[in-house]
Amino acid sequence: MCADYTGPDHAARRGALRSLLVENGVDALLVTDLVNIRYLTGFTGSNAVLLVHSWDMRGAEDRTVIGTDGRYAAQVAEQTPDLRAEISRATARRILELAGEWQLGRVGFESHVVTVAEHESYGELRTGLQLVPTSGLVEQLRMVKDDYEVEQLRAACAAADAGLASLLERGLLRPGRTERQVARDLEWAMFEHGAEAVSFETIVAAGVNSAVPHHRPTGAVLAEGDFVKLDFGAVVDGYHSDMTRTLVLGEPAGWQREIYELVARSQQAGREALKPGAKTAEVDAAARVVIEDAGYGAQFVHGLGHGVGLRIHEAPGVAKTSTGTLLAGVAVTVEPGVYLPGRGGVRIEDTLVVREGGPELLTLTSKNLTVVE
Repeated sequence: MCADYTGPDHAARRGALRSLLVENGVDALLVTDLVNIRYLTGFTGSNAVLLVHSWDMRGAEDRTVIGTDGRYAAQVAEQTPDLRAEISRATARRILELAGEWQLGRVGFESHVVTVAEHESYGELRTGLQLVPTSGLVEQLRMVKDDYEVEQLRAACAAADAGLASLLERGLLRPGRTERQVARDLEWAMFEHGAEAVSFETIVAAGVNSAVPHHRPTGAVLAEGDFVKLDFGAVVDGYHSDMTRTLVLGEPAGWQREIYELVARSQQAGREALKPGAKTAEVDAAARVVIEDAGYGAQFVHGLGHGVGLRIHEAPGVAKTSTGTLLAGVAVTVEPGVYLPGRGGVRIEDTLVVREGGPELLTLTSKNLTVVE
């Protein structure tokens, strides 16, 4: 991170969004997704509406305004001092009424977020506005991470790395313990190492359960010879990490080494394919062909990865059906897996940032097969 870079430049983010609004022919955008509002303003309350005005920069007044209710009056003043704030119980109604008074004309709304009932209520206001559906404009900006965001992702990954290391050092992953016990201990260890939250419900899947891609921890008891799949992440300043490691309790069987080494080769191929300009479907294919050529294509049942940031799953998707192209600065996961029902499974996952010259690896825990004695 640049030495003089102190935090996110929310005004610059809104400026980039204005360019997209002009391209999409709208005079303003009504932002109702709270994650998008946080990205554009820094506001972290649980109720807000943001109107971003695509003003023409020729002396016209910028009508950008954030609305929230009285619970957050002090918070919005502290977190968004550069924006006009409107305090109202009927937050969206008040912001749209202002847009009508200002005669903003064509106002976009996040059609992938707004419900049918909400849209109908907007139309009942008689503001004279033309409400225009838009989709994914802010998410398009969020794909490419700035220096501040990468720093938070790096810190979130470090908390997860340290949490797993602590779990192993303290002997908390061993036969006789349950999946739930290990999951709770791993989560607490991440909190001890800087996490403010966990990215999602931690997955601990032992033995035959490791063949279930998104198994939820149960009272199943870990046993000698088990694969143990750990899928987990930490949150720092709202940014998520995502990592999966598969370990074995005691000396691994031949089939376990075979499957693990196969997934490791696939994962390496996927990482190496992460380049600016690469098509996301081709990145998926680079990893998938390794598993298919070994005869296990039917056992790799999900996409290769996904974007990660203020949400644990965000754009871009990295899968066979993906249509996007990677840009420098995009943060993604690479997580191939092979799952053998009734026997066990392996997934290896990292969080990385796409860079010129090769991706930056943020999850640093070794990917060598770890044998827990």
